[in-house]
Amino acid sequence: MSATSPARLRRLSRWQAEGMREDLADLYAESTTAGTDVDYRSREDFFRRLAEDVRQPGFGMLIAETTTLAGCAFGFPVGRGSSWWHGFDGPLPPDVEHLTASGRVFSITAIVVHPRERDRGLTERLQKRLFADHQVSLGVTLVDRADEYAVRAFAALGWRQIGELRRPTGPAVLRVLALDLGNARSAAPGQLGRHDSTQG
Repeated sequence: MSATSPARLRRLSRWQAEGMREDLADLYAESTTAGTDVDYRSREDFFRRLAEDVRQPGFGMLIAETTTLAGCAFGFPVGRGSSWWHGFDGPLPPDVEHLTASGRVFSITAIVVHPRERDRGLTERLQKRLFADHQVSLGVTLVDRADEYAVRAFAALGWRQIGELRRPTGPAVLRVLALDLGNARSAAPGQLGRHDSTQG
């Protein structure tokens, strides 16, 4: 496959995901903003997040490959009995509550795309395919309130903020972003190349 060929998307089982953890962490490190370093703590945070997520019922991961690993996205369904909404500030919007109760909500924990693929629509492809594989109606994710870049990148893909959430670990306040899968828009080139939502 040439360097200019579209990336091939492939689903991984939880066991395959755990087996690729080092390669995925390498991708994470290579996908940080140019001129910065991923320190040991950041790498360990990625490992921790992945280890927690693979244990979630319905865990899903996609990887994108060209001649090398080019991207990944992973997350899990948010069901009626899930603790995902714990700490939400105020009542859930009725439509969100209904979709959660009916098992039609999926949380994306992370989307990581190598810089060389960011202008080729790979982020949007990963997002769309992950949601389609799980046949959901609403995507949700958490972003540190201070991370304006991530908020803008998600907004370019059609996500909107529906509230805030406080968790006992991690950032004090997280923005809750949601994507109505009937209203997703195309991303601007280069947007959302790396997203690390923090879920405690």
